[in-house]
Amino acid sequence: MRKDNAEFRKEFQDLQKTLRDALSTIQLDLQVMKTQQASDKVATDATISTLKGTVGEMGHTLSGYTDDIGHMKTTIESLTATVTPLENKCEDLESRSRHNNVRIVGVPKGADTCSTAAVAALLKDAFGLEKEPVLDRSNRTLQPKPKPGERPRANVCRFHYHRDCVDILRRARELQQIKVRDLNISVFHDYTVQTARARAAFNEVRCQLRDIEGARYGILHPARLRITYNGVQKDFI
Repeated sequence: MRKDNAEFRKEFQDLQKTLRDALSTIQLDLQVMKTQQASDKVATDATISTLKGTVGEMGHTLSGYTDDIGHMKTTIESLTATVTPLENKCEDLESRSRHNNVRIVGVPKGADTCSTAAVAALLKDAFGLEKEPVLDRSNRTLQPKPKPGERPRANVCRFHYHRDCVDILRRARELQQIKVRDLNISVFHDYTVQTARARAAFNEVRCQLRDIEGARYGILHPARLRITYNGVQKDFI
């Protein structure tokens, strides 16, 4: 019996020692964790403080950018209000400068196919004129040089008299397909790019109007479609 008690006491003492060692280890680990947490907290606080300073600086900078953007917006609106009328004036001036111009398509490039004399003679033969029209100048369009087999660049010529320009364009509309000297040429008014695009926007509508009996239509300068049907006339821009 005494032997059993002695063994039990010894085992109990060993258990106490083991528990004390484990508790000491746990306490040491907790102390290390507490120290680490304190160190991490200091680092985190420093980082947060730095971030607060950065955010504050960014806020100040963004506030300045906002003011600059507002100023730029006002400036852009002012410039837009100024540039738009200037663009319209430039378009009008360019359109007026082309008032006596025609564009001739289908004339192959050659040694003497672009001079005023050559173009005047071509127009005389093409439309059966009594005399050659007076031309101020004639030149090829400013486009990239065509490759072999591609359609040649158009000729642009300026008439000295506006009545001659109007007469040639009227004859071209009546003939539609113009054959001269084994060539098939076309003659159009020399519109600006903006005007040409605006007039081309009515192409689909004009095709549909051709199939409507009694409908009359035409495009007025620079790009206004006029339709007359059943005595009612309307213009479209």
